[in-house]
Amino acid sequence: MRKLLYALAATASLSLAQPAMAQVAIGETGVTVTTTGTYASDYLFRGISQTRSRMAYQGATEAVHSSGVYVGGFISNVHFQGWDARQEVDVYGGYRVTLADFNFDFGGIGYLYPGYNRPPGGASPVLDYAEFYAKVTREIGPVTVLGAFNYSPNFFGRSGDGFYVEGGADWKTGVWDLTLGGRIGYQWIQRNAVFGTPDYAWWSIAVSREFAIPNIGTLVASVGYYDTSISKSDCIYGTSQNICSARALASIAFRF
Repeated sequence: MRKLLYALAATASLSLAQPAMAQVAIGETGVTVTTTGTYASDYLFRGISQTRSRMAYQGATEAVHSSGVYVGGFISNVHFQGWDARQEVDVYGGYRVTLADFNFDFGGIGYLYPGYNRPPGGASPVLDYAEFYAKVTREIGPVTVLGAFNYSPNFFGRSGDGFYVEGGADWKTGVWDLTLGGRIGYQWIQRNAVFGTPDYAWWSIAVSREFAIPNIGTLVASVGYYDTSISKSDCIYGTSQNICSARALASIAFRF
């Protein structure tokens, strides 16, 4: 499932704590390559832990053309109870454009789990899936407001149509260079029994700050509170796993 990795911020993201990015322009091609890295106390995707409350190590790279076209990839460790998937690799691409002070982002993403050995006979689900997304942001003074819509024709675990909406805001407080951000999202799933939870909401509030490191780059530190509307008894096939409940998430990201 998906990540917090596609933009620099230190708050809850449109999908984890976001890592720092380092940009390198490639000659006169109009292409800028961005690299990212982050270390976090957990990997949360829409409020649900993908590492069973364990540490997450993530990286990503993205190439953006001056026209607005972009492609990228993301990798993270994962740990699902009862399945041997240990890595998640995402590939994505799309188009970004600014119109009348609104920043639009349209694209698609594939979530892949290489190394996952699905037992014969269909006892375990197929994990790989794809989503299409549309996002919009706008800056209003020190505040950036945002919204997103995602659609999957066959969501995680082959659970049918998946619809997701999210909104939020980031506020540059002007106090100690802190940024305060909040997110709220809602996930609809066609076949809840296959996915393992009912439709649910999640929300977060986080604070972050950047620190310049001479001759190295920039460190971004963040801490936040995350929660979902899923009860423990409804979390992942009623197994009472502690991956849907409220928690703090801390991360350190690097731009270098």
